Amino acid sequence: MMKRDLLQVYFILGSNNTEQDPLYVLEEALKGGITLFQFREKGRDALTGEAKKQLAIDMKKLCHQYDVPFLVNDDVDLALEIEADGVHVGQEDMSIHEVRKIVPANWFIGVSSTNVREAVQAKNDGADYIGVGPILSTNTKADAKKPIGAEGLREIRDNVGGLPIVAIGGIQLGDVIELMRAGADGISIISAISQSPNPESTAATFYEHVNYFFEE
Repeated sequence: MMKRDLLQVYFILGSNNTEQDPLYVLEEALKGGITLFQFREKGRDALTGEAKKQLAIDMKKLCHQYDVPFLVNDDVDLALEIEADGVHVGQEDMSIHEVRKIVPANWFIGVSSTNVREAVQAKNDGADYIGVGPILSTNTKADAKKPIGAEGLREIRDNVGGLPIVAIGGIQLGDVIELMRAGADGISIISAISQSPNPESTAATFYEHVNYFFEE
């Protein structure tokens, strides 16, 4: 069972999401207090083959130094090969049932959902958490769907009960409190941290904003 607080500040990064050294950006984000990390090496100029594998290995090592779980986006074979802590799959990727058959029982499995139907299906299939979005428009994913906003997030929360959910898609610091009030257990970030001139400070500020909600 996934601990809900792991989703508080969920950082996603691939080498093509930053102009800096991705390992530097990841370590700075870890210093800043991210609670979960997903390796997402997709899209234009993404690494492949051995280069992708080596970056994943190096990122996993960093995450474990800071006691942060390391997840892999979509690539279940790679996740198994490097002994990740879990995987995140989209609607077009391998199903949860297929993933469960081949991964360790203690792995975290997350699923992306854009609407209530997909979210309820993910819950029924046994997802450990749902990545809900895109909340706002984002340039990170070329195939991103129409933003659902805080209202879409709230509707999904109302239909999945206590299943952990994390909001994703174009989120900036000013959006955090509204999204937490709408039912998110945490915030997932790519560019707000990966393109920040100070990833550690930005990650720390996201952490402070999320925890402000819990302290209200």
